[in-house]
Amino acid sequence: MKQRIYLDNCCFNRPYDEQSNQKIQFEARAKLFIQELVMNKDVELVWSYILKFENSKNPFTAKKDAIAQWETLSVLFVDASNEIVSLAENITQTGIKTTDALHIACAITANCNYCITVDNHMLKYRNDRITICNPIEFLNHYFNHYE
Repeated sequence: MKQRIYLDNCCFNRPYDEQSNQKIQFEARAKLFIQELVMNKDVELVWSYILKFENSKNPFTAKKDAIAQWETLSVLFVDASNEIVSLAENITQTGIKTTDALHIACAITANCNYCITVDNHMLKYRNDRITICNPIEFLNHYFNHYE
């Protein structure tokens, strides 16, 4: 069974971040490898209205356009709904920011196995319906369990 994944906006932007820090370099490389898994259809990518909205605010047109292309490779688009807003409101009660909570809620609603992020606050959130991890952790899970 293919794993269904959701990458938040900061994860999509990781390869464009300043690369002098080794952790950022490793996360960027891992994210690029995850993109290969998506292109090869080894995993299923989910896209959402909040991801589309956040990306639309990117002031760098080339980056924004490159990220937007990943929507075409997604297997599912999650649109806004009362269910997502309600779930996100519950998630914000744990200290997660609203936009981040909406990403998590979209991933949960789409039955994703993983929500992949490089946001340290999101990485602290725990839920029994989804695994939240960084790109490196995801690849460890993937190669240890799903290949």
